[in-house]
Amino acid sequence: MNKGQIELFVKIAESGSFTRAGQEMNMTQPAVSRAISTLETELDVQLLVRDRRGIALTAVGRRILVIFRDILKGFSKVEQEVAAEKGLDKGLISVGTFPVAAAYFIPKIIAAISRQYPNLEFRLHEGTIMEVREWLDTGLVDVGLLIPPLDGQDTFPLFREKLYAVVPTGHPLAQQAIVRVKDLENEPMLVCKSGYEPPVIDLFQRAETELTAKYEVRNYNTALNMVREGLAVAVMSRLSLLSVPDGVAVRELEPEAYRDIHLSVRSAENCSIAVRLFIDTALELFAGKEAEDLKRSNPDPDLHRTAF
Repeated sequence: MNKGQIELFVKIAESGSFTRAGQEMNMTQPAVSRAISTLETELDVQLLVRDRRGIALTAVGRRILVIFRDILKGFSKVEQEVAAEKGLDKGLISVGTFPVAAAYFIPKIIAAISRQYPNLEFRLHEGTIMEVREWLDTGLVDVGLLIPPLDGQDTFPLFREKLYAVVPTGHPLAQQAIVRVKDLENEPMLVCKSGYEPPVIDLFQRAETELTAKYEVRNYNTALNMVREGLAVAVMSRLSLLSVPDGVAVRELEPEAYRDIHLSVRSAENCSIAVRLFIDTALELFAGKEAEDLKRSNPDPDLHRTAF
């Protein structure tokens, strides 16, 4: 068993294709098949199931995939240490994040790092909060942007964003400067699911108010458009409100509520040089800078009745 076999197996598992994995490693399909067959023979277990529907991992294959990813990260850490000793920069950083955070944080972080270390590579995976947690657990990503609850990872507080009431402009609540959570008790609510909802649920519990979720969506743009059409009201975070369409009013909440965004890794102690650089850069750029920077980035004279 060698690094090439391990890397090939990981690429097949992630791409679901012998052909694509072979192309990435400049190998013919027969060579790929032989390499995997040799690996399975050496380990004396079946790692992959191949049929007309495609390729799937066996149960032991899924467990070994996590270990193999860690082994490849170990190789990468050695290469980074050697490169750092020679005054060079080298490495790959795999980042998992949910879309709103990806759009706001990731370009600025990569730009800041690339100015000093142009040879570092980045691989971005976008998904739901639950998907990012899974990617961290399985080793697909080195670092993830998550919101609480946070279990089983080492975390670094990155950003605190305020939550707001979001209603159609024709709604009676749009005439109020501040919306009490109690005012939302009998309203049809729209909730963003897949791991985004814990801060909203916590808000309603603190206010001793029942949350009536009529619609569940994943995408914030979809949520805003549904509010605009008068289908529901919502509680949404500040980053999801950087571009509010006409017909939607944003109001302060009482009590106030926030959503915390954290950087998470499986083990801070075992991070590579490149991942530590990513974390340090992100914290330097964003930690503790929420309110002032966001207000300055979104000047809008028509928001005199909204919260910002």
